[in-house]
Amino acid sequence: MLDLELLNTLVCVVDEGSFTRAGERVHRTQSTVSQQVRKLEELVGRPLLLRDRAGTQVTTTEHGAMLTQYARRLLALSQEAQDALASDVKLTPVRIGVPEDFDARRMSAMLSGFVKAQPGARLETVAGMSADLQRKLAAGEIEIALIKREPGSGECLAAWPESLVWVQSAEAGWQAEAGDEPIPLALFPHGCVYRQRAIRSLDKSHRRWRIAFGSQSLTGIQAAVSSGLGISVLPTTAVLPEHRLCEGLPSLPPTELALVTAGGVLNAAQRTLVEFLQEGIADLGRAETGALARGFPD
Repeated sequence: MLDLELLNTLVCVVDEGSFTRAGERVHRTQSTVSQQVRKLEELVGRPLLLRDRAGTQVTTTEHGAMLTQYARRLLALSQEAQDALASDVKLTPVRIGVPEDFDARRMSAMLSGFVKAQPGARLETVAGMSADLQRKLAAGEIEIALIKREPGSGECLAAWPESLVWVQSAEAGWQAEAGDEPIPLALFPHGCVYRQRAIRSLDKSHRRWRIAFGSQSLTGIQAAVSSGLGISVLPTTAVLPEHRLCEGLPSLPPTELALVTAGGVLNAAQRTLVEFLQEGIADLGRAETGALARGFPD
């Protein structure tokens, strides 16, 4: 393992350009500083510093410059850890469940904004299917959950409608003219409202179908559709450029994205997280509306 004291000595020598001045900075003799640098060179197996002919000016080798960059980051992280441990601020745990089939990039952006705004909160995030998140909420394992569900199926802090569409590969998708062949489906597991919408609508219209691909991951379903393994039901916000809409299939009523709690009183940090999610998901809904107005989702 890299010794932080040796790394600090290296940074000081590089910054000062001299073993003598670096020694003054770290309160060591010039010979001690030289020994520490040699020890570090032996540890990494690379020469790190070069002296000029006069022996007064020190420069880095290519590997020395590289290690110095890492050393600065490691020393800064070490200082950050010491400052955090020295702080008397009590971290407030905030536990939230998010859907496995929600766009991870968008969710990460929302949660990142909350963490930056609330440094005194310790965010704990659990991903899972909506049915599992509701069970965790009831068991007290989380305080807040964002779930997919049937519209109006319970109390919530906020709710947003989700428009659903049938999607297929833009290159090698299913064709409506395929006759009586079962429709290949790429679906989420049992309990997913998107799966229920797909199967019920096909059964109601007396269309034959088969499960061609299954995954809990939104990324997995998107990839299966893109590669032509099957068609799927997705919210318009999850349709990719390599997808296209399917024609000739039953229309799909909207589902609902709901922000729910176990019913207890939320603390200040939890309320702030709720506000971040409300704003972020509202922005997502506005983007969906704009995409639909253009005739095809982003």
